[in-house]
Amino acid sequence: MLSIIAVSIIFGSIVALAALICGTILIIIKIRSTRGPHGASDHEEAKVIQEIYQGLTKMEQRIESLEIILIERQKKNGENT
Repeated sequence: MLSIIAVSIIFGSIVALAALICGTILIIIKIRSTRGPHGASDHEEAKVIQEIYQGLTKMEQRIESLEIILIERQKKNGENT
């Protein structure tokens, strides 16, 4: 009975080690294939960052416009009261 447990522990350890090695190799292959040979991923990331920056600049302008509108409304309400 004790020998069966020892064999199953050893066999399980070997299978787990093999799965870990294969998983690591697959992850490395996936990372290398998504990056591309010429840094295409870096170019796409830079493009996304530029789009985000432009969007934030537009949002900042909109917020400033809304602040001006609110200030003008407060002035009108203060004069009417």
